[in-house]
This record gives sequence, C-alpha cells and structure tokens, in this order.
Amino acid sequence: MEIKYLGHSSFLIKTKTAKIVTDPFDPGMVGIKFPKTEANIVAISHNHKDHNQFKNVSGINGVDPLTIDMPGEFEKLGVRIFGFQSFHDKTQGSERGENILYKFESEGISVLHCGDLGVIPEESFLETIGEIDILLVPVGGIYTIDSEEAFQLVKKVEPAIVIPMHYGSGKLAPVSDFTKKFGLDNLVPLPKLVYKKEEIEQEMKVVVLEI
Repeated sequence: MEIKYLGHSSFLIKTKTAKIVTDPFDPGMVGIKFPKTEANIVAISHNHKDHNQFKNVSGINGVDPLTIDMPGEFEKLGVRIFGFQSFHDKTQGSERGENILYKFESEGISVLHCGDLGVIPEESFLETIGEIDILLVPVGGIYTIDSEEAFQLVKKVEPAIVIPMHYGSGKLAPVSDFTKKFGLDNLVPLPKLVYKKEEIEQEMKVVVLEI
C-alpha cells in the first residue's frame, strides 16, 4: 500500500487493485493547488467545500469513481470501506454538523481517515471500529481536535503508524505542535509512505508526509 498526501485532509491511497482519494478540496478555499488526480473510490467525510470536491477527481478508464459520503459498508476492487458517523464539533453537531470516519481495508492493512473529527470518540465507538494499522488524524485545532486531543486519540487507538493532517494553513496550528507531543522535533517529511503488513513494527511511528 502507498499513501501520498495531497494536502489538508486529502490523501491518495494506492492498493494493488485500486486508487482511493479522501476529502478532495477546493484549492481557492484551502490555499494550495489540488493536483490532477484519478481514482476508483472517493470518500467524503462531510459536506464542506474544503472536503467535498469530488468533481476534482477523475475516473479511471472511463469509469467514474465510487463516491461515498455516508456511513455504512461498501466494497470495490478488493477494498472494503466502513463509514462511521461522528461529529464535527463537541456539541453533537449543532455547530458544524456531522463527520464520517472511514476505515479502509486492503492487503491485510487497515487505514482510518478521521475527516474533520471534532471530539475524541468514546471507547465503545473505537471498539466498534476495531484495530487500525495506519491512523490519518487531524491535528490543527479550531475546526477539529487539536494536537493534544489528537495525541490522546492516538494513545487510545494504538496504531502502528500515525500520519497527521489538517494543519498549518490559515488559523490551524503547525504540525510541530503535534509531533512534539512524541518528543519529535524537526521531523523530515517523506514524499510518500509505502507500507506492507509484514513490515509492522512493535513501536508506533509518526510519519509526516510532504504535500
């Protein structure tokens, strides 16, 4: 599995059989270019312009991508997708509405994309989601959980790899606020993460990806 960061909360996840894009954004709103991208699956965590621009993602071989914007169970090209309803704020969605966390399973690897998660989920909710190998978590605060809350969530989920997202632009806190929680200063961003299930390590790793 290969994971590239497209910026904000958007990633391109490549498996042996499929390409998945999460939360494609409006470049004018986010302030960075959204690259020309094609996919078989597009997952939308919530209906805000900086997360729901599925029109910016092309299909492959003339086939439009499967676009998912709701909780439930889905499957395409060997990828199983589970959507879990949560909230974009700490008041049951009264401020910013709902948010969907997506769990992707392929090649024996599980990836959880948290979208614009606004509150740390209850233990029972996390138990429903199950084990996670790679956690894609917002850390910028204001519109999502902040670096401290993200740190607490990581301790609850206990993934093998943590990749921070949704930071650094506008009023959002820098990613360093999050990485310092793990005693990591000046972490060098990687162009992409290439991961195989057999490479799993006992000690959790924080990976910052280039945009």
